[in-house]
Amino acid sequence: MNNSWLYSIQNVTELTAIACYDWIGKGDNISADKAAVDVMRQELNKLPMKGKIAIGEGERDKAPMLYIGEELGKGGEKIDIAVDPLEGTTICARADSGSMAVIAISPENSFLCAPDLYMQKIAIGAKYPKNIIDINNSTKENILNLAKYKKCDPSDIVVMMLDRERHQSIIEEIRAVGSKIQLIGDGDISAVIAATAPDNDVDIYIGTGGAPEGVLAASALKCIGGRMQGKLLFKNDKQILRAKEMGVTDINQVYEVDDLVKKDVIFAATGVTDGLLVAGVKKYCNQFTTETLLLNSAQKMSYKVKATRY
Repeated sequence: MNNSWLYSIQNVTELTAIACYDWIGKGDNISADKAAVDVMRQELNKLPMKGKIAIGEGERDKAPMLYIGEELGKGGEKIDIAVDPLEGTTICARADSGSMAVIAISPENSFLCAPDLYMQKIAIGAKYPKNIIDINNSTKENILNLAKYKKCDPSDIVVMMLDRERHQSIIEEIRAVGSKIQLIGDGDISAVIAATAPDNDVDIYIGTGGAPEGVLAASALKCIGGRMQGKLLFKNDKQILRAKEMGVTDINQVYEVDDLVKKDVIFAATGVTDGLLVAGVKKYCNQFTTETLLLNSAQKMSYKVKATRY
């Protein structure tokens, strides 16, 4: 995919992030998310594409979300879209660190197409051999394998994960090994990317978060490198049936980056509040400044863009 698409989706995420500015710290995550969805939909519909949401916030009956299967654009090239208009709605509402407007685009039939489910995830940097982590191993075994390869003590390993009650047993297992834990309130797209970055103190990301966020994180890793595995988690037979209708043939499959994102991809994330990856939106008089992370797997491009809008 060429750079014209890169600049197009940069424009989309910048305007989406700016739309969230008035809701930062207002305690209203629903209104913040609606502002993001409305602007992202509006801007995507201006693009010369026949776009389709392959994985996103939910099903059609949950509008005004950008729902799975929704068609966008003015017509043209067939494009798959993975989207999180406002990653970290609660973060934005509380003016905490790390909310972003995020999108990835790729040619048709590129992304894992699945319902809005939870996904178990594990991720490390690209420098490690493929067999260092295995999502089917225990957390203890993965940490010990990582420490052995790094020739360090398990107590030197730093694990990043979402601060959720569902992770309590994993937290206890990590603490029993002696490793450090960096808990975050929300935003596991940026957490996966940060955990795989060579200049970060985090060694590994472990935990359960949204499947759309898993595909978006994998889109970034497709561009910058990094190892990630994911497994879809199902609550009931209805979710399993829906996943099979959408093309999931093996409900126990372990997905690697190239399974989640099969073709070249373009990724953009614009900060709403300051975070691990990008700075948040700032307003001075009547102008906004933004920072956007732009990635292109085909050209191995990775850079940040600061922009000013009036």
